[in-house]
Amino acid sequence: MRKYFNILQFFDRPISHSLCLSCQSLNQRQTARYISSTFQRQKTSGSASTSQLDEFTPQPLSRPLGLPYPPEIGQNTGNDTRTLGQRTNDFINREKHMERRVQLSKEFSKPYFRDWVRMRHHKGKTFLSNSRNFRRDKALYFPNLFGRTLDRLSPMQNTTPVLQGKISVVSIFSSLWAERQTASFIGEKQNPRLHHILQESNGVAQEVAVNVEDNWLKALLVQSFMANLRRKLPEAKHRRYFLVTKGFTDHLREQIGVMNSKVGYVYLLDQACRIRWAGSSIAAPTEIESLNAGLKRLVEEHQQNSITT
Repeated sequence: MRKYFNILQFFDRPISHSLCLSCQSLNQRQTARYISSTFQRQKTSGSASTSQLDEFTPQPLSRPLGLPYPPEIGQNTGNDTRTLGQRTNDFINREKHMERRVQLSKEFSKPYFRDWVRMRHHKGKTFLSNSRNFRRDKALYFPNLFGRTLDRLSPMQNTTPVLQGKISVVSIFSSLWAERQTASFIGEKQNPRLHHILQESNGVAQEVAVNVEDNWLKALLVQSFMANLRRKLPEAKHRRYFLVTKGFTDHLREQIGVMNSKVGYVYLLDQACRIRWAGSSIAAPTEIESLNAGLKRLVEEHQQNSITT
């Protein structure tokens, strides 16, 4: 039903009930031709996209990922803070209505199995990691996200207070498969060197996990297992595990390179929440080396700045 959403535009006009039988018949034939032509265009575009997918090869990141402005607490929470009057005005505002309509059209036009199909090619890898950290003056920012942590006293938290002032290795995933992909970058068995650098940083560097669940039913299922997860993870990591259920919009995903919701992503952030390095899907040996080198460099820079100040 999603992929036929644009057909509704054809019917989005007043319908006259005073048409004669011949006019009604003509109208029905026009509708049938419109639907047939729409299906044919979708079939053709689907074949073209599949062909392009077959030819796709991940390339190294050539530009920084992220937002052009620093994150702030309260951004991207997914909560509607408008008053009743503001909601009413937006509802009857034609421009706002058309913007919402375009947004819904984009959401409904997404093929349901698109991300799973992409997994057949390069394990869903959308890009290769940058071999060196992005320069501080060129790097862009990681967005603020809001979700439930494992902290018992104050579970609902923003990510920005946790990330600011620390060098962070952030993993984003939305399934067990994606989480295992991030483990190929940051797992203790897969990358012991990373954990050695984290331990030697004396609290300067940290790991942060972001579990994104847009589906409310899956989110409830994950919440039911959070007590078990709380027992497995050290208490120091409880505030650094986030379950994000809303606010992580398509715009934010595109800005930080999350082009496939079934794939795991890893980011290296500096103390100002700037993305200095990024990785996707399953790690290659060279990507692990570049991540470790980038993390070590940021830790050394932080220690040198601490000595001079």
